[in-house]
Amino acid sequence: MLNNASERAFKKGLKSQPYDAVIIPGFPYSGDKWDMILQMRIHWAHYLYTKGYTKNIIFSGAAVATPYIESKVMAEYAHALGVPRERIFTEQKAQHSTENVYYSYRMAKGLGFSKIALATDPVQTTYMQKFIKRYELPVEMLPVIVDTLRVLNLYEPKTNTENCKQENFVKLSDKENFIKRFRGTMGKNIVWYEEDLKQSKFRRKYKDRMIPSGAAGH
Repeated sequence: MLNNASERAFKKGLKSQPYDAVIIPGFPYSGDKWDMILQMRIHWAHYLYTKGYTKNIIFSGAAVATPYIESKVMAEYAHALGVPRERIFTEQKAQHSTENVYYSYRMAKGLGFSKIALATDPVQTTYMQKFIKRYELPVEMLPVIVDTLRVLNLYEPKTNTENCKQENFVKLSDKENFIKRFRGTMGKNIVWYEEDLKQSKFRRKYKDRMIPSGAAGH
């Protein structure tokens, strides 16, 4: 069912390609052999770029579970697969999947990109779609199609990730309790820009962590 939903979303998303940028959420990296989720997301990013479906890639993710900054690790692997460095951007603040989407969206806008999509695995796609729809973010979907991945050469390229470590790293789980982390997963820690909150109920709800339109440095 998830794969069928992803295929429908992908076909819909393809109607608006090529995109200025595709957002790829991060995933923890241990410094050893890459995880299957990392393999899936990075190769999918490479696939979307080589097919011409996107002009640029934004990898998103801070160092959350390990000392490695997730977005920087993914950028190194994508470059090793053949994506030019000038087409790769890293958003290094996000600690949760909802933050991956929103903070990367804001980065894309700041870079002058207007056509933006999110590309991730089928499981994460299901609840990220709900987040995007709820807040009416102008982000399309280009989810991983498992059948397409199966025919690709999903090798792990050689690369150096030692420069991707964060100094004085502390795991998120050691800094925040479960409730606070869960709130973060649900997007409760996001600092919003007022212009992105289309509905007045959200502007009222998040007024204490909202950057007003016209604010200095906006």
